[in-house]
Amino acid sequence: MGREGNGVRQVSNTSIQIEFLYRGERCRERIRFNPSTTPIDVALKKAELHRVAITHAIAAGTFDYAVTFPGSKQFQKIETSSDLTVDQWLKTCLDEKEAHLKSSSFDSYVKYTKQLTAAFGHIKLADLRKEHVRDWCKSKKASNKTISNIISPLRSALQSACELDLIPINPLANFKFKRTEAPSEDKELDPFTVEEESLILANCSGHIHNFIQFAFWTGMRTSEMVALTWEDIDFKGMRIHIKRAKTQKATIAETTKTYSGKRIVRLLGPAHDALVEQRKLSGPKGIIFLNPYDDRPWKGDQPIRRAFILICRDAEVRYRRPYQTRHTFASRMLSAGESLRWLSHHLGHSTITQTEKAYAKYIEGTHPDAGEKGVDLFKGT
Repeated sequence: MGREGNGVRQVSNTSIQIEFLYRGERCRERIRFNPSTTPIDVALKKAELHRVAITHAIAAGTFDYAVTFPGSKQFQKIETSSDLTVDQWLKTCLDEKEAHLKSSSFDSYVKYTKQLTAAFGHIKLADLRKEHVRDWCKSKKASNKTISNIISPLRSALQSACELDLIPINPLANFKFKRTEAPSEDKELDPFTVEEESLILANCSGHIHNFIQFAFWTGMRTSEMVALTWEDIDFKGMRIHIKRAKTQKATIAETTKTYSGKRIVRLLGPAHDALVEQRKLSGPKGIIFLNPYDDRPWKGDQPIRRAFILICRDAEVRYRRPYQTRHTFASRMLSAGESLRWLSHHLGHSTITQTEKAYAKYIEGTHPDAGEKGVDLFKGT
């Protein structure tokens, strides 16, 4: 750090650096000297005495940084960071994020930032501690996953502040909040039965019928389906090229939800039949699935949900959101004995583990002939 660890060291032929702690920050300032008139040993000794005077003044509360080191950039940064609130810094980070996040992700970022601002916005950035966040987490009636999602923008903002030397450390660098939760009751996973699918399809027609049948037999995300174009369909090879997605908040189609979401999947028979019928309605070019009320591309999943509510009511089927068609497809494929690896790729999951965890109860013991293939193959050995 310096001359035998005393906080001073020569950094050039004409300057010596002094290091000291001020307001919890490690500060480094340079003192100039003329080597032709002041030997280095003398200059270093003077620097040591100057540093001692500084540390004494800091301890006594009489140190005036601006007077001692006029024009210091480090002091300006310390002054800025000492007055900067969490609210101000979160807003700064939010502005920077807008250009780099997808519309749906930015919308979530804004929502979480509002909650963080309400909880911690009044606290100075340099004063925020892990205990503040932990106490807030304990007070929230939300799942561990939801809390983790909310905290994520704050952790990221604090890391940026740390990298810019606005704060010495990120108080949430290794912070994880996890309360004991009751076992999951599969609230999210609620597939339709074969009978329910038949009733639903019998109570709709045209654009909506083709859309729902395609959803049941591809397992594609709603956001992927509304962005699908005829150029993405390979009828000869019976394949679908999934490249884009359009969420409720997006004005245009964007890249898929994840890198693994961009994929090529098989076009199965019932899905193929739905496309054949749909081409008669929307034509052979452009967006495949259109809103029948205005013959324009769907603007997101909200109008689809509203239409689906009415269809389920007419079919006398308990309503679940259209996304459950994806779970219906996955659960059926696994119950039929299809490969977990194949399904994971088809759904656009990042790992097989993700697929296995979501649909574990459909993997073993659900197929009526489970085990028979092994018996037939090896019973004579």
